[in-house]
Amino acid sequence: MTKVVTLLRWLLVSRTPKSSVYNIAEAKARLPELVERASAGETIIVARAGKPKARLVPIESVNAALRVPGKGKGRFKIGRGFDDPLPPDIIADFEGGRR
Repeated sequence: MTKVVTLLRWLLVSRTPKSSVYNIAEAKARLPELVERASAGETIIVARAGKPKARLVPIESVNAALRVPGKGKGRFKIGRGFDDPLPPDIIADFEGGRR
């Protein structure tokens, strides 16, 4: 079973695009450089005793999650009378009861 696990770990490391493997001591000594390389898109793998233990990857851009103007154009239809004034009884409910 351990040979299967070792093979799977090797496949994980070998199939990761643009990845570099560093042992923990070397990663600790070069952390600022590795962080810069990871932010540029490279995947950094940190290993202990030759076994991958962690992956340093870039954070996804926060701006990518923001709304894109015009993305929903044509997908929604506002009904007729949407902007019409509210009836007096509904206005009274919003204002704290009927008057």
